Amino acid sequence: MNYYLLIPFLPLAAFIINILFGKSIIRDKAHWVAIAAVAGSWVVSVATLTDVLSGKSLNQDLYTWILSGGFKVSVGFLIDQLTTVMLIVVTTCSMLIHIYSVGYMHGDKGYYRFFSYLSLFTFSMLMLVMANNFLQLYFGWEGVGLCSYFLIGYYFNKKSASDAGKKAFIVNRFGDFGFGLGIIIIFLTFGTVYYEPVFSQAGAFAAKTVNFLGYDVHLMTLIALLLFCGSVGKSAQMPLHVWLPDAMEGPTPVSALIHAATMVTAGVFLVARCNPIFSLSETALIVVALVGAITSLFAATIALVQNDLKRIIAYSTISQLGYMFLACGVGAYTAGVFHLYTHAFFKALLFLCAGSVMHAMAGELDIQKMGGLKKYMPITYWTMFIASLSISGIPGFAGFFSKDEILWLAYSSPNPVGKLVWAIGAFVAFLTAFYSFRLIFLTFHSTFRGTHEQEHHLHESPKSMTIPLMLLCVGAVAAGWVGIPPVLGGGAHFTEFMKPILGHPEGHGTHAEELVVMGISVAAGFSGIGLAYYMYMMRKDLPVKLAAQFNGAYKVLFNKYYVDELYSFLIIRPTIWVAKNVLIGVTDAKVIEAIVNGVPGAIGAFSRQLRKAQTGFLHHYATIMAMGLLVILVLMLMR
Repeated sequence: MNYYLLIPFLPLAAFIINILFGKSIIRDKAHWVAIAAVAGSWVVSVATLTDVLSGKSLNQDLYTWILSGGFKVSVGFLIDQLTTVMLIVVTTCSMLIHIYSVGYMHGDKGYYRFFSYLSLFTFSMLMLVMANNFLQLYFGWEGVGLCSYFLIGYYFNKKSASDAGKKAFIVNRFGDFGFGLGIIIIFLTFGTVYYEPVFSQAGAFAAKTVNFLGYDVHLMTLIALLLFCGSVGKSAQMPLHVWLPDAMEGPTPVSALIHAATMVTAGVFLVARCNPIFSLSETALIVVALVGAITSLFAATIALVQNDLKRIIAYSTISQLGYMFLACGVGAYTAGVFHLYTHAFFKALLFLCAGSVMHAMAGELDIQKMGGLKKYMPITYWTMFIASLSISGIPGFAGFFSKDEILWLAYSSPNPVGKLVWAIGAFVAFLTAFYSFRLIFLTFHSTFRGTHEQEHHLHESPKSMTIPLMLLCVGAVAAGWVGIPPVLGGGAHFTEFMKPILGHPEGHGTHAEELVVMGISVAAGFSGIGLAYYMYMMRKDLPVKLAAQFNGAYKVLFNKYYVDELYSFLIIRPTIWVAKNVLIGVTDAKVIEAIVNGVPGAIGAFSRQLRKAQTGFLHHYATIMAMGLLVILVLMLMR
């Protein structure tokens, strides 16, 4: 299996080639280098999956990275069931999005730079999921964060884009600080940062407590919650969710690759990978489940009233990530990863369809200015329609199998909050179906509400964009078929495949109860679609009347619960005030400048006084010398 090394290093080679020679030599052919590299990674990832399916696994160090006393870290790779699922997700989505980007980014001035960043991101994400130790995972973690900064702020001359890039980078620092502390405590506890010895020894520390900030806390709870801090930031969970909607300022392929299919799922991957630690702390699992459920509901309610096409899908991403954490919080790690896997396909498809609409609408994002696009863009319409059915959990589509697995395991879980998070999840299923088809009906049905010039230029996207849409559509439909549950006559192959790494909790209920829970979630999905059809196709005046009647609630949702404004008031403004009035006004102006300018000034003043002794008269110098000799003589006599 040594060929697995090609998986991360092919995209790295593509980045080096494009960043060095893309501007001068390769130019508008930069995409061929990037696509060839990621396609090679995909082929090797598929070969690696077949090896793992045949029972092979690998945990191997490539070379020693850091060696200091008893601290040793290597660049190493762990190939197991969880790794291979992530490899298939990352390389498949990345390859199709690379191909899509050829048409979407055609004619862009920074063409080579864009594909360089995509290749570097793919390398960083692959290093993250293939790592066999926490420090290499942290390297990949920060690498994808850096690439996210580059790609969100890709249009750096646009202030909103550069601000969004900085916002994403800064917000993630809060979560990554806790993540870093967690890794430090892991090393102090276990004497290593390698997964295998840490996870194998974790049970021995199940009852251990430590003093943290003056309090005795359960060690495994402390480590789990610190690691979860990183997940909250990277996967945009409350309260660090605010960066993801603004990240839509980047090109749409960036939204599909980084902020839907891969990077934001890194937090879910981290919790799943560290399941031996999280499973030792009921408190940590409850926190994970509640954060996921509340975030899921919070983001879904905001998506109900937004009009920006990409931001609706962005809040949908935050909500679906909440579903994944909800699953992990009730111990159903396999269900969480299963939803991660299916979500990658239908959410990447939704974003790329949004990009196709933008391409036809000359960058317009307001769905209130669209309508009737179905006849101009049939491929985009049908692929987005199928993706919406999948995310709504309609039976037969990928999202149905993974979402219902989560809801059933939450309902039947012995976790104290299991029933609560199930109820929230079932309600969110209704909201998800509603806002997804609100988007479909406002964008593609009825009459066109844009300008005559926009309507004149409406057209289907080129094949380089529509072919990836159709291929992702296959995943949005069929990706979930590998996890059909036994209650529906399936073999739950995905569950069995992941069981050696993630385990699988048995639902505390009968098949009849499982079918009832499934029926409730399916009914919620169809109800959401039906309500959206009634409000936006039959009673088109009703949304306006409801917004006017419940104006207060509408404003709160439309303004995203004013969380950004709250953070601005509590954190940003005080920080800027301290920076201006204390750091600049006092520390810089009166302390640092006093030292920097004061010391030379004092030396100058002393020099000016000393210069007065240089009179040029010989008798003055003779007198000074005589006085000096007299002082020396007196001192000698005193001794």
